[in-house]
Amino acid sequence: MIIDTTFNFHTDARGGDPDIKSPMLRAYHKFLWSKPLPNGKFFELTDNKSGIYLYHKSRLGEYSLGSDAITHSYKNQKRKSWLTKQIPFEVNELYEAGSYIGAYTLFPNKKVDGKYTINQARGVNRFIDDRFDLTLECIRLFYLGQESPLYDTFLRYKDFFDLFENFKGYVNFFLLNDLVEENEKIKFYLPFDNFKTPPEFEEVGDYLQYKQGSMKFLEARNRRIDIWAKHYPARQRFNVSF
Repeated sequence: MIIDTTFNFHTDARGGDPDIKSPMLRAYHKFLWSKPLPNGKFFELTDNKSGIYLYHKSRLGEYSLGSDAITHSYKNQKRKSWLTKQIPFEVNELYEAGSYIGAYTLFPNKKVDGKYTINQARGVNRFIDDRFDLTLECIRLFYLGQESPLYDTFLRYKDFFDLFENFKGYVNFFLLNDLVEENEKIKFYLPFDNFKTPPEFEEVGDYLQYKQGSMKFLEARNRRIDIWAKHYPARQRFNVSF
């Protein structure tokens, strides 16, 4: 399969949410993330189980996964309209950048005990505000066994995170390397205060800095995905047995 990192998933979502409605995004996810895990076992995803976006079942476990956009322009968030209406071009540019494969990942999407999924928790937790740099910091802390605003949510999906063994394994698997320093620290979009206060845009300059960091990451991840898709041996993708 050829991965086109310039394909806009809004174009085949028929006006709906690409995470749910774009057939191409689903196909790209299936292709990109069906591959060996850090332990060498093959993590094959299927899209033929009714009512489930992508599915895996093997001796590794059973997983129902859904797409999640990891870039937020806040274009349609009323609470930030005081800001976004001042810089519509900048907001639309980030919104557009969030329409390509580099702006998406997979998370488990089956509720546990009726509580929030990871996707939902990222959106409603005021210390995260749907920012992926902050989400990735929570994931880093989770692998270290340390508390964060998303710790309890991640704990419900511990079996999923265990697949990747550690933070480095998770980052490498989902090609998130461009948001992480060599010492495994996060490249935050804005100054970070260890979750002491909720992230807020105080002025236009804050948004522009956030946008710059987001765009830099997305552009780099699109390049990384493009290189991986072109050069990763097909036999390693599909011909690995347990």
